[in-house]
Amino acid sequence: MLQNKCRLYLITPPRIKLSSFIDEVKKALDGGDVAVLQLRLKGEDMKAPPDEEIIKAAELLLPICRERDVVFIINDRPEVAKQVGADGVHIGETQDGTLEQAREIVGDNMVIGVSCYASKDRAMMAGEAGADYVAFGAFYPTQTKEPKGHPKPDILEWWSTYTNVPCVAIGGIKPENCIPLVKAGADFIAVVTGVWNHEGGSAVGVKAYNDAIESCY
Repeated sequence: MLQNKCRLYLITPPRIKLSSFIDEVKKALDGGDVAVLQLRLKGEDMKAPPDEEIIKAAELLLPICRERDVVFIINDRPEVAKQVGADGVHIGETQDGTLEQAREIVGDNMVIGVSCYASKDRAMMAGEAGADYVAFGAFYPTQTKEPKGHPKPDILEWWSTYTNVPCVAIGGIKPENCIPLVKAGADFIAVVTGVWNHEGGSAVGVKAYNDAIESCY
């Protein structure tokens, strides 16, 4: 069920070497259409690093996104998103705070996305509470994080049939397996390793996803 054309939602690796990663981000964003870059950093124990580390990365990545008209989202930290002037914040389950709490912090003009995993109820509640987008997944096996849900593509069709709130598909998505999700109604395909670990480099990875998306239309 195709609606608006699906676009790429790029998420940073959980651990980066900032000095070299900056150039890799430029290559990726110049490699093709990218709608969003989310800064999602995790430490060795997969816990979020100190705010100072996120702020440092955000201050370097935000101008790169601005120059290329790419929306810049920060994971988990509404206070940091507001401090650095990001375009939005993405929140997960209750440890990240509620959508209402995030909205109180960032104000009315910032984008807020909510992870809904495989839960239709959570997605409906997020939409009713004013989420700017919801994310479903993991659709495929992934090593990036421990999945909290394994929805089928038809959840995207259901969502796009009954609401106008955009939806993001996430979890193990590669150029070769994204087509069912695009055809089901995903507004965005969220990817991590498929771009940053692409054997041809991040720019080639972005192009591969764009080519796969384009083949659906």
